[in-house]
Amino acid sequence: MVTTKQSKTPGRPRKFDAEQAIATAQKLFHSKGYDALSVADLTRALGINPPSFYAAFGSKFGLYQRVLARYSRQGAIPFAEILRTDRPVAQCLAAVLNEAARRYVADPIASGCMVVEGTHSDDREAREAACEIHQAAETMIRDFIARQYPDQAERLTDFMVTVMAGLSASARAGYSEARLRETVRLCTDVLEQALPDAAGADVE
Repeated sequence: MVTTKQSKTPGRPRKFDAEQAIATAQKLFHSKGYDALSVADLTRALGINPPSFYAAFGSKFGLYQRVLARYSRQGAIPFAEILRTDRPVAQCLAAVLNEAARRYVADPIASGCMVVEGTHSDDREAREAACEIHQAAETMIRDFIARQYPDQAERLTDFMVTVMAGLSASARAGYSEARLRETVRLCTDVLEQALPDAAGADVE
């Protein structure tokens, strides 16, 4: 009797999915913040060893840059869609704040705005990277207001940025969407008084 030994073909190791890793890392950076998150935390969550991590992303900051880029594409407020020229300026600005209120509490584990919170990082590179994205959004708001209200653009942009930072901080402190929207309602009154072309507009 002759027995044939069947050779087992070892399974291929699962291919590292960089995009999935970035999505996972985004949750971690968003929930814990750049400073509190270590490379050991990241490698453990991604299921890779440190050499593979550095080969894929170069550094913790290298991964953070890619996370910020992904957040800008998929998680950030779509300013270009909301700041429309066919709607009153105050209505559009109020819509931005309502969208912020909704997004900032959408995921209780990763609450607030990752970019806004990133601007407070103790790490200079991380802080500057977040500030660059934050300033681009600020410029977009300022330019939008200035097209119709150049004299109001600076102070109302400051108002919007301050309110959004407050909404982010409140979301991270556990405020509900309902509470954030109450703040937005008060801010909408201010915007409509400053830019009366939108008085009485229904903004959701």
